[in-house]
Amino acid sequence: MKEISWQEFSQVELRTGTIIEVHDFPEARKPAWKLVIDFGAEIGKKFSSAQITDLYSKEDLTGKQIIAVINFPPKQIGPFLSDCLVTGFIQNDQSVVLAVPDKPTANGLKLA
Repeated sequence: MKEISWQEFSQVELRTGTIIEVHDFPEARKPAWKLVIDFGAEIGKKFSSAQITDLYSKEDLTGKQIIAVINFPPKQIGPFLSDCLVTGFIQNDQSVVLAVPDKPTANGLKLA
């Protein structure tokens, strides 16, 4: 494990957002959803591709609050441009359990 400084960690913008749209992503090499996430008035909407189809349906995800990194550069994933990274925990079977706030919070709050 690489050790990082507090200053390096403080540069990562981990923010709360609410998934407002979930779309199929048939062009993805591995099963994934295309997500539209609302990060509040200051940040706005961002888009992400997430390989979370094993544990989450469209219905499970719509309206779900998540934690995402919003200050990575955009990443081209096939025909889709992902501009944030939804966080989660990769299990032994490679399925992903989302990292989520345990109580409702305002969209756009920064993880401290």
